[in-house]
Amino acid sequence: MPERSRQILLGLILSCAITFAGYAQAAEDEERPNILFVFADDWGFYSDAYADELLTPWNAMAPTPNFNRVAEEGVLFKNAFVNSPQCTPSRSALFSGQSFYRTGLAAVQDGIWDYTNPSFPMLLRDDGYHIGYTSKVWSPGTPKDAPFGGREHAYEAAGRDFDEFSQYVYSAMDAGVPMADAKSVLLGQVRENFQDFMADREGGEPWLYWFGGRNPHRSWIKGSGKTLWGIDPDALEGNMPPFLPDVPAVREDLADYFGEIHAFDAMLGVLLEELERTGDLENTIVIVSGDHGAPGFTNGKANLYDFGTRTVLAIRWGDKVEAGRVVDDFVDLMDLAPTLLEAGGVDIPAVMNARSLLPILLSQGSGRIESARSWIVTGRERHVSTAREGNLPYPQRAIQTEDFLYIVNFKPDRWPGGSPYNLTENNTPSVELLENDTFITHNDMDGGPTKAFLVQSRGEPDYAQFYKIAFAKRPMEELYDLRVDPHQMVNVAGREDYASVQEDLRDRLMTYLSETGDPRVEGDGSRFDRMPYTFVGWDAGLK
Repeated sequence: MPERSRQILLGLILSCAITFAGYAQAAEDEERPNILFVFADDWGFYSDAYADELLTPWNAMAPTPNFNRVAEEGVLFKNAFVNSPQCTPSRSALFSGQSFYRTGLAAVQDGIWDYTNPSFPMLLRDDGYHIGYTSKVWSPGTPKDAPFGGREHAYEAAGRDFDEFSQYVYSAMDAGVPMADAKSVLLGQVRENFQDFMADREGGEPWLYWFGGRNPHRSWIKGSGKTLWGIDPDALEGNMPPFLPDVPAVREDLADYFGEIHAFDAMLGVLLEELERTGDLENTIVIVSGDHGAPGFTNGKANLYDFGTRTVLAIRWGDKVEAGRVVDDFVDLMDLAPTLLEAGGVDIPAVMNARSLLPILLSQGSGRIESARSWIVTGRERHVSTAREGNLPYPQRAIQTEDFLYIVNFKPDRWPGGSPYNLTENNTPSVELLENDTFITHNDMDGGPTKAFLVQSRGEPDYAQFYKIAFAKRPMEELYDLRVDPHQMVNVAGREDYASVQEDLRDRLMTYLSETGDPRVEGDGSRFDRMPYTFVGWDAGLK
């Protein structure tokens, strides 16, 4: 064959090969699912989607029609827990697929991301996914290798006023704007930011979009639950959890919190509408959840009780996930990292100790799917740095089964909710300070009306016990029989009739912590007792 003809033939073969490879990649991208991850700030286990499943009548007061739709068209998880009930460690576990205490500086609230950790969004990006986010992610700085690549992946040009939903709407109404119009402005920002993200998508590449609205994080406007969403605090009378005083101020505070959840749910509705409009809904994994329990309430945020660690979770994935299922398996949100990597065809790093949920999602059953998922481990270290003298954390670990919750408090001499700063027999901060200044006292509980009531009424016979539940020092071991005590009010640790249960759960917890390299168990824990450097450099260690 003449040399010229041979070159032409080789060129045609190479061209065909390249074209075929392009078609193959396009087909692969077409099959790879898109991912919409909708993650709320401080949204725990409160949604009327669970009203029929659990003995929590006040749950029915949190209307979430769009979350309910995702659950009805996919899977609702009854036993989903955060790895740690605080913003930073919760997200560090979620992104890295590891227990929070394995994530270096990100294991504590005032830490920074340890860039040696994998991060599922970046792993997906490096394998061909178009990624982006709006509002809050766990990315405390903007270095090039931040978990979401710094600000280069932010889509917020339309605004982020929705992060202060009730404040914005009230301000607009004060200026004469109708309530519906003010809400429409905020929901329009959500829509436009997502549209900007989708407009940057190239060809048929799969995508991951993280919407991390700040709601229902404090603060919010008093009375907003009723005014903006029709949630009547009086309907909570007689239906409050037993660790909260059933009084008007606290009922209104909880109703307002539920209103903020409703606002977040409305934003979810906008994103679902956009997916339907673009035709992407059926090939998109939709995940909706929250980072921990309610802020500024007893047993919520920064606590290892159910009110602090259990969260909502619903997942929808077109016809790949059978609709209407309710799953009882115990799920840690860090399990979502390997789940999404596996679904996206990306290798799961060996360092991840989380377990993929894909077999559960692709199964067709309800109830308990995997027998091994019958318990969960949670933990806590540092929330607010200044909560205790010496900037010390409050180290805890817990194991929860269907029937029991066992908690070990490694330092029972410390104040769990933070030291009682500025509190004496003759001195109590004003209601205004307690509602608006988290750091005035007991810094690990956010300021708000509930905290104000607890502190102000701590000396009154009818309410002193509620203050103690929230802030008193706790024993080294706690054990709760969830079969008869679902709200964890009676500590049975040390009772002879529970001795074998306590010993078994203690052994199981300590074995797991040891196997997964928890510094509290494998060392003396001093690493977490030292304040982290947060602003001196990305590779800084602990003092």
